[in-house]
Amino acid sequence: MTSPDGDFDDKPGVTIRCRDNPSVGVTFRDRFSFDADSVHYAVELRAPGLTARVAEVVAWIWDSDLTTFLEGLVADYRGWDGERSWQTDDRDLRVSAVFRSGGHVGLTWAVRPWPQAAGGWSASVTTWLEAGEQMASLTADVRSFLTEERP
Repeated sequence: MTSPDGDFDDKPGVTIRCRDNPSVGVTFRDRFSFDADSVHYAVELRAPGLTARVAEVVAWIWDSDLTTFLEGLVADYRGWDGERSWQTDDRDLRVSAVFRSGGHVGLTWAVRPWPQAAGGWSASVTTWLEAGEQMASLTADVRSFLTEERP
């Protein structure tokens, strides 16, 4: 499930919760831009015993963005073989998708700040969503978040 989210100061955000275990999730928040070429945002992962945050993921307007990747998954709601993946240019956010019987999509969200630095860290969680409406809702929510539209 996805939900437009807002913290106490009403900043926009999106939370994705796993349909199989709602304590597993991903939140996009704290979006800002310096110019018309990019949008910056934080990604938070959580699961029992895990909380991880990358404070500044950068999306460039000339790249194939996360929304485009998610739209492709929505279009193939009947399923696909193997794994599909997308990552930011800086490789600090990676999303992998698999399809399982019963019409469910597993999205593995992996964060790795400073991927070139020695001694860095990484974390990931997997959220399972229904391939139809839940994936379409996620895509619309992420698009709205990244483009500053309100649902």
